Formats: sequence, C-alpha cells, structure tokens
Amino acid sequence: MSLERTLTVRVERITRQTPEILAFELAHPWGRPLPGYEAGAHIDVHMPGGFSRQYSLARAPSGTGGYVIGVKREHASRGGSASMHERVREGDLIAISAPRNTFPLRAEARRHLLLAGGIGMTPLLAMAQALAARGADFTLCVFARSEEHLAFAEALHAPALAPHLKLHLDQGDATQRIDLRALLAERAPDTHLYVCGPGGFMQAVREAAAHWPEDALHTEYFAAPTGTAAATTGLPFTLKLARRGIEVPVAADQTAVDALHEVGIDIPVSCQQGLCGTCVVEGDGEGAEHRDFCLTGTERRTKVALCCSRAKGPDLVLQL
Repeated sequence: MSLERTLTVRVERITRQTPEILAFELAHPWGRPLPGYEAGAHIDVHMPGGFSRQYSLARAPSGTGGYVIGVKREHASRGGSASMHERVREGDLIAISAPRNTFPLRAEARRHLLLAGGIGMTPLLAMAQALAARGADFTLCVFARSEEHLAFAEALHAPALAPHLKLHLDQGDATQRIDLRALLAERAPDTHLYVCGPGGFMQAVREAAAHWPEDALHTEYFAAPTGTAAATTGLPFTLKLARRGIEVPVAADQTAVDALHEVGIDIPVSCQQGLCGTCVVEGDGEGAEHRDFCLTGTERRTKVALCCSRAKGPDLVLQL
C-alpha cells in the first residue's frame, strides 16, 4: 500500500460543538502556513492507535490560520472517531495529509444549492463561506436533530451566512422543516446541487433529485453505501498500461491497485472505498465498471478510481 507524504500539525484547540461532535483546530507546529486548499477539500488524519480517517475542512480558505475539522463520535466506531475524542488533546502533534479536493465548487454554476445532513455540513460550511465572500448566489440547507445537535452554530448564524441559511430541525418548529421533494422539484437554470451527510439522507436527496442532470449533482459520502459491490467482486481482467506498454493481470479476488503494487507500480491509496479520489488515474473510463463515489459522470469518461473499479470487459486501458 502506498501512503502520501504526511504533514505534522499541532492540535491548537478542541471545542465541543454538540454532545457528539468536537471541532479540532490544527496549525503548523512552528506557526508556518499550511498548504492551501479550496472549499470542499478534505485531509487524512493519522491518529493514535494506527487509525487513518478522512475529514473535510470546515472553514473557507483564507490564506492565514490553520485547518478546522469536525469529528462526530460514532457509537459504532471502528476506532477512528473514538481515538480522536478520547486520546487526542490540545497541544498534541498528529500527522495529516495535504488537502485533496474531489468535492469542489463548480465554476460553471450560476447558483449553488448546498444540502447538509448532520456532520456532513463541514465541507458545505466552507463552501458557503467561500461563496459568501465572493457574493455568489447560494442557499445552504442544514438538517439537524435539534439546536443542541447543530454543529458550528456560531459560524452558520454569522451575518454573512444567515441570509442564505435554511435550517431544518427534526425536533423544531414543523412549519420550518424542509420538504426535499418540494425543494428539488424544479431546477433553476445553471443551478448545481452539493450534498453531504449520512447514508439515509444521501439516498433521500438522490431520490428527490432523480430528475436533475447527473453533472449538476455533486456528492460526498462518509462511507460507501450499503449493498455496494466490493472491489474484489467480479471477473478477472487485464490492465493495459499505455505509457509503459505492459499488461498487468487482475484476479477475480484482487483490486487493480493491489495488482499494480504486486508488479512494483506505486498507486497512492487512502480510503479504499472510492470516496477520496487518491487513487484516480487517467484512462479509458468508457471501458470501466465504475464503483466509486468521487467522480462525476463527465470525469468517468476519462478517469478511473483504481481502488474499487474494474473492467467491463476483458481489459482496461490506463494512462500509466
């Protein structure tokens, strides 16, 4: 497995946002600037216990200051969120990746509709702040259980965002709740939809927006949806590496990334679920059986996420 170069950061501040969510402010240990990023970006956080998880940056890039992430303590945690909540303290040094962005704001959009479910608001908060700073046309809809469970409330109610905010509280005033089907029934010209949240929320939005053009709907998942085919489920195939002029066989119970690693070809990986985009390469997307959740329909014509996708037929051509 290949890992990207890591950065060491100091945990400057930890603040409780809700009973389940902590915000972590990360800065360079010696006060230097951290690598820049665009709204929608995420980082890998390498935490005590050997865990590595992806977290979205929850503040618009400003050129100064550090990174902010929000971490929800999951009751069924596989160890990552528990490690962050129970073992990481202010002043600790931790390793992270440089920011990556597979969930960017689209330059061609004239209007932006941002839908956030729970902790899924973190990348959308950064997007909203960036859009407000440039005077763009946008609406941010945040779905939460109650006011007590609303993370980053101060930032959401800031003067720059408040006029653009629609808040849906499950335990709040019924008249202020958002009807997804009504909200998404009609799409204004050149409107792009951005969605992040838990699986049930994502499915509900996808169903309500089923009539929207595929390239106008942008999603970021916490984990691969249940029922998704595994990367090692399928028939064997051959990778044809156009630049090297060689062929690499991929077994039925093997991922493309693992097959390439076996012959010494280094492909960076992180989430291994087709979520983060680390393993995406140029290739014949038309010949791929795409199983990722990070590429748009247009991108899938020329790119492939190698950690999870396979070939439709006997071979798949990559620009490697």
